[in-house]
Amino acid sequence: MSGAVQSASGPSAFARTSRTAGALAGELSGWAWIAVGALALAGVFALLLALSRVPGMDKAPLWPIGFFYKGLVIHVIFSLVIWLLGVFAFLATVATREAAGDQVRAQAFGRVGQGIALIAFPCLFAPAFLDQAQPELTNYVPLLRHPLYDLGLILLALGVLAPLVRLFVNLPGRRPLPALTLAMALAGFVFVLALVSFIVAGILLAREDPLLTDREALFWGGGHLLQFVYAILLVTNWRILALRSLGQKAVDDDIFRLAVWIIAIFAIPGPMFYRVFEPFSDKQHDAFRLLQFGLALPMLVFAIALFANARAALGPQRWPWRDPGFFTLAASLALFALGGIMGLLISGSDTRTPAHYHAVVTAVSVSSAGMLLTFGLDELGLRPVSARATRWLIGLYAGGQFVASIGMFVAGGYGALRKTPTGVGSLDPVAAAGMAVHGIASIVTILGGAAFVVIAIRALARPKTAGAAP
Repeated sequence: MSGAVQSASGPSAFARTSRTAGALAGELSGWAWIAVGALALAGVFALLLALSRVPGMDKAPLWPIGFFYKGLVIHVIFSLVIWLLGVFAFLATVATREAAGDQVRAQAFGRVGQGIALIAFPCLFAPAFLDQAQPELTNYVPLLRHPLYDLGLILLALGVLAPLVRLFVNLPGRRPLPALTLAMALAGFVFVLALVSFIVAGILLAREDPLLTDREALFWGGGHLLQFVYAILLVTNWRILALRSLGQKAVDDDIFRLAVWIIAIFAIPGPMFYRVFEPFSDKQHDAFRLLQFGLALPMLVFAIALFANARAALGPQRWPWRDPGFFTLAASLALFALGGIMGLLISGSDTRTPAHYHAVVTAVSVSSAGMLLTFGLDELGLRPVSARATRWLIGLYAGGQFVASIGMFVAGGYGALRKTPTGVGSLDPVAAAGMAVHGIASIVTILGGAAFVVIAIRALARPKTAGAAP
């Protein structure tokens, strides 16, 4: 590898004098712990879900009634929503330091947001152990019908919003905005649009008085807009990983800026759909669904430009597969490509839809895991994780989900329905085989996720490296 690429792959490529200095250093570590802690808690509930499958467990003393679906809701909310929003808050904090340096306005907002998010944790998982709580596997934001869970969702939203408000406050007078800061600011703008959609939907439902019965409608619009936040998070992770492993020549920041701008612009009509269409009608439902197709073009353009630039920068040299940043980048791109192709082939309501969604969301999750173990640890002034260990856990995490999504997609093509317990005896043989492959591969994915949690916790618990900023 050329010297230019080598220098860009080490910590010095992203070194900034303020990366961990000042009052935001501890806060940055806090968001990393919140993100990783959410995955750890999701793992605990995955174990409890496995126990709930044991015959007779439902009759065990103190075991909650109907725990399986309750535990599934908690597993999903922590392994998807809280985990990714925690990573988002982490990068938003880095972006604030990047834009403001040591002159951070509204500095306390970050710590306040962390405190609120931490209070949300028990509010969200405790209802799973209460007999009164009723699970609903709603799209994007699964929930339990219980006031404590509702409070947890509100606190989570406010906790993530706080560092975003601080980022917005620190933007005036900062020109031009660094690429990372622009991306996080636009993602924050879309996050606000999602919250507005939740609020508008809640008000409209309250007027019709079915708020206690129609939670799917409550979360449909805002949940779609959250996918735009995840999309910006994904391309931002790609940029970070590419800069570290391939060098500056591999990344065209003009195309990156254009991509995140387009994603944010496509999200703008979302809240307007409650005015343009009859609320909660089929037309509004389809409008939100079709809006997501706007994500494909900017992400595809950035990915193609990234590949072309990297190929030109490397010349005759081989791809740096041993670099954990590049390995993560390639794995994430492969998952996203798979999910994108599946999305174009979906028809009907079967397991092809979750197969597409799992592949795409895992692409975001894998890129976030690799980003935290490379760039994230550098920002925190912590010792790097073994490149081999990172490659192994990313390989298990991404590879398992790649195969699991294919199995689920095949099963859906042969009639396996989504959100339905699928007994093998009731399925077409090909669908049954597909679900069996999905189940086995999902175990590999869980092992990769568990390995990430263990390795990340050990890395975050280490003392800072000698000479690191305080």
